Amino acid sequence: MTHELTAPRLASASSKTTESVGWWRDAVIYQVYVRSFADSDGDGVGDLRGVRSRLPHLARLGVDAVWLTPFYVSPQADGGYDVADYRAVDPLFGDLSDADELVRAAHALGLRVIVDVVPNHTSDRHPWFREALAEAPGGPARARYHFRPGRGPGGMVPPNDWESVFGGPAWTRAAGGEWYLHLFAPQQPDLNWEHPEVAEEFASVLRFWLDLGVDGFRVDVAHGMVKAPGLPDIGRGAQATLIGTEPLPFFDQDGVHDIHRSWRRLLDEYGGDRIGVAEAWAPTSERLALYVRPDELHQAFNFRFLTCPWDPALMRTVIDESLAATAAVGATTTWVLSNHDVVRHVTRYGGGPQGLARARAAALLMLALPGSAYLYQGEELGLPEVADLPAEVRQDPAFLRTAGQDGLRDGCRIPLPWSGQEPPYGFGPAGTWLPQPRDWAGLSVAAQTGDPHSTLELYRAALELRRALPGLGSPDAGPLVWQPSPEGVLLFTRPGFACTLNGRGTVVELPSPGRPVLSSAPVETDGRSVRLPQDSCTWWAL
Repeated sequence: MTHELTAPRLASASSKTTESVGWWRDAVIYQVYVRSFADSDGDGVGDLRGVRSRLPHLARLGVDAVWLTPFYVSPQADGGYDVADYRAVDPLFGDLSDADELVRAAHALGLRVIVDVVPNHTSDRHPWFREALAEAPGGPARARYHFRPGRGPGGMVPPNDWESVFGGPAWTRAAGGEWYLHLFAPQQPDLNWEHPEVAEEFASVLRFWLDLGVDGFRVDVAHGMVKAPGLPDIGRGAQATLIGTEPLPFFDQDGVHDIHRSWRRLLDEYGGDRIGVAEAWAPTSERLALYVRPDELHQAFNFRFLTCPWDPALMRTVIDESLAATAAVGATTTWVLSNHDVVRHVTRYGGGPQGLARARAAALLMLALPGSAYLYQGEELGLPEVADLPAEVRQDPAFLRTAGQDGLRDGCRIPLPWSGQEPPYGFGPAGTWLPQPRDWAGLSVAAQTGDPHSTLELYRAALELRRALPGLGSPDAGPLVWQPSPEGVLLFTRPGFACTLNGRGTVVELPSPGRPVLSSAPVETDGRSVRLPQDSCTWWAL
């Protein structure tokens, strides 16, 4: 029994749609890292026209929406997350007409479009920050950011002990002796959200893109805009390792929720179910659920699921706690395995054939869970992390600030392989801004299309079935019920559907839960019992 034998038959009875109110509740949303998706002009960097040209791939894949990483005017100190103009497209990616045409083309294919908004910080090239640097300490322009006098003799010591997420101190000294806060790179000064002009500006920015037709926003560092009063010391180092595990005075402060409530009111003024998605790190599932209360944002990324190791017992715990936390506030859960900031899950799960097998199984598990799923570009191809990039081509600011001790994000941002036997594999007319491996020809979209054993066709079949079977994905189809299963095996049922995950390193035999309809690896069944391959996931119709 292999996945290619069953998907077309069931998909013909598709009964699900995302056109109704609350489309996001079970949507599959595909993250496009614009720089690495497709290049239209031969400069080696992906752009908006390139994205537009490849939208048919996403429509055929079966996703409901596309999330675009920042394409705004930026010096690119942090891959576009250092924005100098929130209302303009950087020439590297095209112009405003390209953004408009992309949105229209996506809508014509039935795809919604979500764009990034970066409200925690601006670029140091933003007009506001340039104005702040040009004036004396205590000037009004500096009040839009966090400028503070230093400590110690001559103010030579930073105002507190906060560390940058990218390494080193979170403070840089400016002309006149004051220090400014940057929780990320020095080129990304943090905004002061207590200043009324900041809230007014971002409300205007959101309206600008909503008026252009986008369907929502992924809110970068949604947990970071408000800092604890007095900016108190933390008293310990290695603070980046504490994010999402312990309370911190610069993240997940209660005041951020007032901002998100105001944005929800703004989104609700527009028709078409426009949404807000929080990139939020919180110490507990319960704290994370606060971001998706009925009057706040619509979704929040479930990073606990992403960071969970290959361990079925831990996976079950994370699933249960995630569903319980969001249910308590009347929201649905999101599931995600990879993104542009983490090592790809093929590699996290062990790499090589084992990592790929586990990644395929994890994808089916994720897509079977109630709620919305996020896919990161290239995971449908089974792409691994590229860990052997030479230092001279790396551009991750975390790598540059820590002398290579950290900052591996470049390895998950390698331009996609579309076709052909050698780089750039159809990415564009010329080279690529990061080098592609020489052995990726077999991983390209063209090479995997039509191969029933490929990861691409597995994803296509899974998304087709997800629309066909009400028990897949929909948070309204009924409860998820765990059934008895051997150690290392997960088995849950929903109305008309069952899912098994064998996380053990050996084949497991158990009574057949139903009729197999899709599997990440071939399963053997006589209708009464089934032999589940190691590191595999199977879907069953009941």
